[in-house]
Amino acid sequence: MEKDKKDSFFKYFSEDIRSGLVVFLIALPLCLGVALASGAPLFAGIVSGIVGGILVGYLSGSSVSVSGPAAGLTVIVMSGIGSFKIIGGVKVTDVQAFQAFLLAVVIAGLLQIVFGYIKAGKISLYFPTAVIKGMLTAIGITLILKQIPHALGDDKDFEGEFEFFQLDGSNTFTEIINALGDPAFGAVIISAVAFVILIYWGKLAKRYTLFQWLPGSLVAVISGVLLNALFERFFPNLVL
Repeated sequence: MEKDKKDSFFKYFSEDIRSGLVVFLIALPLCLGVALASGAPLFAGIVSGIVGGILVGYLSGSSVSVSGPAAGLTVIVMSGIGSFKIIGGVKVTDVQAFQAFLLAVVIAGLLQIVFGYIKAGKISLYFPTAVIKGMLTAIGITLILKQIPHALGDDKDFEGEFEFFQLDGSNTFTEIINALGDPAFGAVIISAVAFVILIYWGKLAKRYTLFQWLPGSLVAVISGVLLNALFERFFPNLVL
């Protein structure tokens, strides 16, 4: 019996190493990016990736499941952390706000466990699917609109990233209009190259095995770094 378990563990070892490397290369920048976009410490993204990859994968009973921080929740997390920046009428630090948010997440997790034990999942049947899809669509639209100024080189920081009214008095739409009126061509070139890579890398991966070793998102990030270094060396006016 022990020999059978050992044989089954190493049976697809080479494929597991390859797929594990690909998942790692995808998950690490994703975890860091989601944490940064959510206003949380970068280390929190790494911890959530570890918990999602090891603990959730083990408890789910599926050998091919991959869990981790979700990009669709960045708006909710950012808003949640922002709501705790004033507690009891007193303004607190970003660290204290993040700690208060973590406490709320732990309490929500405990409630989910309790609801699971009492079989309360049937309540979800009373929520229309259109409402859930509408919420996810709204999050996606928010993410797209908020990335346009970054892609055009107008907004270099992520403070107040998901607020409609910005700290400088502008809003989401006026910020896009201002970015379109005075784009940074270096940022536009980098964004366009990254966008093309994201679109066609997956198609190439289906035809050529070599492209399956690296995720398109990681290649897009690397291309942006290399292009900016190239601009700094030969085209200083295009540097971000």
